Formats: sequence, structure tokens, C-alpha cells
Amino acid sequence: MKEQMRPADSRYHTKTKKRMEKGDKRMSKKITASEIDGVAYRRAKTWQIILYACNGLVGMSVYSLINLASYSASIGYGVSTIVIGYILTCTRILDGVTDPLLAFIYDRVNTRFGKLRVLLIAGYLIEAVGLLCMFSLFSSKGFGWIAFTIFYIIYVIGYTITNMTAQTIPAIMSNDPKQRPTIGVWTTAFNYLVPMVMMMVLNMVLLPMFGGEYNQSFLSAACVVCLVMAAVGTVLVCISVSEFDKPEYFAGFAKKKEKLKIKDMMDVLAHNRPLQCYIISNASDKIAQQTASQSVISTLLFGIVIGNMGISTMLTVISMIPSILFAVVGAKYAGKHGSRKAIVTWTWISMGISAVTFLFFIVIDPSQIAAMMSPAMILYVVLTLAQNGSNMCITTANTSFMADTIDYELDRSGRYVPAVVTGTYSLIDKIITAFSATVAAGAVALVGYKTTMPQPGEPCTDAIFWVTMAVKFGLPVFGWLCTIIAMRFCKLSKEEMVNVQKRIAERKEEARHAVIMEHLK
Repeated sequence: MKEQMRPADSRYHTKTKKRMEKGDKRMSKKITASEIDGVAYRRAKTWQIILYACNGLVGMSVYSLINLASYSASIGYGVSTIVIGYILTCTRILDGVTDPLLAFIYDRVNTRFGKLRVLLIAGYLIEAVGLLCMFSLFSSKGFGWIAFTIFYIIYVIGYTITNMTAQTIPAIMSNDPKQRPTIGVWTTAFNYLVPMVMMMVLNMVLLPMFGGEYNQSFLSAACVVCLVMAAVGTVLVCISVSEFDKPEYFAGFAKKKEKLKIKDMMDVLAHNRPLQCYIISNASDKIAQQTASQSVISTLLFGIVIGNMGISTMLTVISMIPSILFAVVGAKYAGKHGSRKAIVTWTWISMGISAVTFLFFIVIDPSQIAAMMSPAMILYVVLTLAQNGSNMCITTANTSFMADTIDYELDRSGRYVPAVVTGTYSLIDKIITAFSATVAAGAVALVGYKTTMPQPGEPCTDAIFWVTMAVKFGLPVFGWLCTIIAMRFCKLSKEEMVNVQKRIAERKEEARHAVIMEHLK
């Protein structure tokens, strides 16, 4: 007869069982996406992702400065409001046209210092020259609209080089579907934090130093601050990509390397369906949100409708920092359900929040928002927090989806042409979004600002209120509707992306084997 188990033995076996269960759990957590999907994914280190995200210091610092371009044109070059809108629109269209041209330059750059770092530094130096001339060196010196336009074009060329190069980096750093949204998290966080910090510096530190007005001295100081921040960001991004800035990371599996031609871009645009959908989705969102974020529109909303320009920075800070946490939620959702589904889900949520905020402004007295800790202020902060958080989730998913379209093109055509994909997107995107400055200028002209710019503290009329509401909340809803419609025609689900990566891996292995066999002959 078997000996009965003593209490001590029972406890021992219980503890052993628990340890085994915990061990099983730990083991299950270690299963990677590569093991699950059967694909040897390429992954970047965390510090590389963080330093790459510092590209936000470049793009968003410059963005904070270029939002003041209307004031620079008016104050420094004597350009009227309507003409400013035309100039900014035409130069943005030129910006779009330069993208495909610079994509071919991207393909041909191959130095001992790499491709990405050379282009990032060159782009920064060019746009820095343009912005220094525009905002400081030649401003308020008696030059007219021609000089302003030339300097703006120089900035555009530099910005295009920098932005196009930066857009290709996530696809090069990682093809892991779970890590790509993580890149988007850090990118989104920096893209929101940097403008917030720059807004605080420009509006709360610099602006009071120069009498609280947008004058030439303020514009010159703002230019220096923004360019210094952008320089720091450029150096950090160059450090992050040093490991990946090698020829092997830019190879496809076509039999021979061919120089890019214009027809290659047309082929991408005609046959890459996910890219088509992404262009419609993102371009419609951007023209709406860029119009709404123009400095003149912010002046209408905070300086006139709410009646306290200074409170805009404080409210932005209060609502922005917690909402950055939403980017993590968005990344987890995108990693689990795929980038496409994440875009659609969070777009619906953003539309709902924007509609509620619009109704909020209609039913309350907007000036109550300026009263510290009033119910109106608290509710506005909550709505803004929710809106920013949802928008961050969309941005995170968009970053991942752009990388997916690059890999889709590699699977479709056999050529790894990240600059062509991003350049094709940018061409259409910038032509469309070029009209954001025109729409903003037209909006302020519609309410009476035809030769001057709106200033904080001016009286709020019914026309100003409704135009501000239409631009600030109505246009984004329209953009999101376009996104929902476009994504209905995109079939690049999470499951399909796994298949794409499998086919890429198989075809690269076949190409490698063919090269080996050719050398053995």
C-alpha cells in the first residue's frame, strides 16, 4: 500500500506546481512575433527608436516657426493677407513637386558616410538658411514679396529632403508588426510634446519679452530658438540610424539594380492600393488639421472667441501631457489588430469627440472657459484631452501603416524604394494640404481681416464665432469622413501583412541563393 502523503510533502508538491505554472507563463510571454508568424523580423533597439523620435525636435520646431510665416510676411515684407495665402499655397505645391525629384536623389546618394545621415544634415542646413533669411537676416529691410517667396522656397527644399528621408527610416529600422507601432508611440509623443514646449517658450517666455506682440524682434528670436532645437534633433537622429545607414538595408530582390525613373513613381501610384488609400486618408486629415492649427485660427479661437490668448498655452499643457499616454494604448491596439483597423477605430472616436466639442461651444458662453477651474474650463480640458489622445492613436497607427505600404511595394514589385513611396505620397499630400494656408487666410479675410491679421483681445462677432467653429471643428470631421471611406477599399489587414513579410523573406532567400549559385558557376 502506498504511503500517505505527509502535509509537508503536500506543500512541497503544491509549491512545485505553482513554480511550474509560473515558469510556463514566463515562457509563454517570451514567445516573439517572429515565432508566432513564422517570419524572422528585423527589430531596432529601444534607444535607437527614442533617438529617431527626436526627429520631432526637427520637424515640430520648424513647424512651430513656420506657423508664424504669415506674420513674417506681413510684418517683415509688407505682404497683404490674401497675397500671403496665395504665396504659401503656391510654394507648398512646389514643395510637393520637389518630392519625386528628390526621391531620385535619395536613390542615388551613397557615400562612405551613408545615405540617411548625409541627407538629414544637408536638408537641415538648407532649410536653416531659408528660415534665417526669411525671419531675420532680410526681414524688415525693405524687401518685398519676391524675396519672401525665394526664402520660403529655399526652406521648402530643405524641409522636403529632411522630411522625406525621415519618413523612410521606420520601415528600415524594423519590420516587426508589434514594434512598428512602438516607433509610432515615441514619434507621436515627440511630435506633440515639442510643439507644446515650443508654444510655452514662444508665447510665455519670448512674446512677453517683446511687448506681447508679434513684432520683428520676436520673430528673429523665435527663429534662432527653433533652429537650435532642430539642430540638436538632427544630430540625435543621425546617431539613431548609424547602424542601419548601410547599402544592405536598401536592397530589394530584383535581379539587377536599376536607376529610378518617373514611370516608377507612376507605377507605384497606379498599383499600390494601400498607398492610394493612405494618401486620401492622411491628406484629407492634414489639410483640415493644418488649417485648424494655423496661428491666425488659434488667435481667433483663444484670443477672440474665448478672450484670453495666454490661457491657450496653459490649457494645451494641462490636456496634452496625459493624452500622450493614449499613444501607448493606440500602439498596443495597432500591434494586436493591425494598423488599418486601428486607423478606422480611432477615427470614429475622434469624429465623435469633435462633434461633442462643437456642441459644447454652441450651448455655453465660450468666455467662461477662461475662468480658472470653472466647470466650462474643466469640461473643455477633458474634451481636449480626449481629442488629443484619440488623434495620437491615429498618428501612431499612421506611422506604422506608412511602413506597411513600403513593404507592400517591395512584395508587389520586388524593389525596395522607400523614398519613391514616401515621395509619391508627399507629392499628392502636399498639393492638397497646400491649400491649408489659403483656407485659413480666406477664413480670416471672410470675417473682415483683408489687409491686417487678427490680434488677441479684439471683439468677437457672430461671423468670427461661426467661422472659427467651422474651421476648428467642422473641417477635421470632414477629413475623418474621407479616411473612413478610403480605408473601406484597403485590404492590408494584420493577417495580410504577415503574408507580405513571409513572401518577402522567401523571395529574398531565393535571390540570395541565386546569387550564390551564379558565383559558383
